[in-house]
Amino acid sequence: MTTPPKAAKFRIRAGVAAPKPANPAPVAEDGFGDEPFPTAETDVLGPAARTVEEEIEAIRAEGLTGRQLRTARRVAMKHGIEAASDLDAVRLLRRKGVDPFQPAAVLQLIERRSEATRPQLPQTVVSPKLPAPPLDEAGRAREIIAIQREIIGRRRRNFLMLLARLAIFVFLPTILAGWYYFRVATPLFATKSEFVIQQADAQVGGLGSMFRGTQFATSQDSIAVQGYLQSRDAMLRLDRDLGFKAHFAQAFIDPVQRLDPDASNEDAYRLYQRNVKIGYDPTEGLIRMEVIAADPHVSQKFAEALIGYAEERVDQLSQRLREDQMQGARDSFADAEAKVTAAQAKVLDLQQKLGVLDPLSESNTVMGQVATFEVELQKKRLELQQLLDNANPNQARVDGAKGDIARLEDLIRNLRSQLTQGSGETASLAQISGQLRIAEAELENRQLMLSQALQQLETARIEANRQVRYLETSASPVAPDEPTYPRAFENTLLAFLIFGGIYLMLSLTASVLREQATA
Repeated sequence: MTTPPKAAKFRIRAGVAAPKPANPAPVAEDGFGDEPFPTAETDVLGPAARTVEEEIEAIRAEGLTGRQLRTARRVAMKHGIEAASDLDAVRLLRRKGVDPFQPAAVLQLIERRSEATRPQLPQTVVSPKLPAPPLDEAGRAREIIAIQREIIGRRRRNFLMLLARLAIFVFLPTILAGWYYFRVATPLFATKSEFVIQQADAQVGGLGSMFRGTQFATSQDSIAVQGYLQSRDAMLRLDRDLGFKAHFAQAFIDPVQRLDPDASNEDAYRLYQRNVKIGYDPTEGLIRMEVIAADPHVSQKFAEALIGYAEERVDQLSQRLREDQMQGARDSFADAEAKVTAAQAKVLDLQQKLGVLDPLSESNTVMGQVATFEVELQKKRLELQQLLDNANPNQARVDGAKGDIARLEDLIRNLRSQLTQGSGETASLAQISGQLRIAEAELENRQLMLSQALQQLETARIEANRQVRYLETSASPVAPDEPTYPRAFENTLLAFLIFGGIYLMLSLTASVLREQATA
């Protein structure tokens, strides 16, 4: 049995010279002299050196984050190093003496690449870093422990910096806000009330009757009243009547809510908007009002005064309508009365001008006379016929009968001409009758219109005396016995959420900018 020779095992790695034996054997001349073979560039690893897989496993054991590995890959690409993976990029950069996890080193490398295009000037020569001697197992363990401790220390510093930033930007402002709400803020009392604008029942036709009795009938009035109560006019009137500015300028009110004694109307109006809250509910038609003051009784007085202002405003909204209705009814009645008077004067003028009181009676009288004279004319004609029937009639009597007949015919003709034609400047009875009938008909129409105008005037007077819009208080203002504001816990929690949201947005923005700067 042949025993195999025992020899040291060597691993081959590129870039490292193979160790030479202590007693080299004489080398036979091969005819090439000292010229090295191309295959002689392959180096042989010693027993203490590590392979590529072992170095990658050691880098993986460091617990690098994905962001650090991506940064290492980008730095390797900038140095022109082709790596098979992110861990391999870290290994190659460390062999080259570059720490890929230092932003300053990355920026310096970027500056070096930009300076490569500049004119080459004499610079200080930096000695290249020589590869560290290979470590044994104990040294490698110490290095790994040192790296782990460094990572733990870095995380601890980052955590402490995070706590410090949270304390400065979130916790400290929240504590100050809570201290203000719990200790400094002046207690304020809120008086709440509700009222609705009603419409009087009236005979309304058309589409208006569909919405009568609903909130849509008075929605415009409610919105107008809400706008008035939130206006500067209401604030100035409340200040004139009850001293709104003087109340909030008292010394016991905290500086944040206190109003300066010489404050302008704009400052007072901003305070008025914060302390007088008015809302309109279109589904129910209710106007809800909340008045805040430093004293409960003052808050109640403010609320009652504002409700009074709103009621006056409602009266003013319908007052113009009532005045317009009354004025229109008065004008219509006056016009109808004047036209009736003119028609009566026209009839009287025609009666005086024509000398006829009643054309109908005058016509009947003339027609009676014509009928009487026609009877006499028939009698005279019969008498003349009797005289002419005699053989020797009396000529005198015949001539008298003929003269009577001619006179009666002329008289009847004149009477009939009075009825139809008239004489000279005198109008006929037919014309007089027509003019008087037209004047009397116009007079009757004017009298009818006068009666209708009088009825309209009475109706308008009744409607004007009745309230068309009125304000009804559903919840009267009552002074509270406990302060309503400030709500210390809710406000402090809200301040914490606000400051936390602001810090979160700022930190996210800073992280994005840092990522772009190191990319």
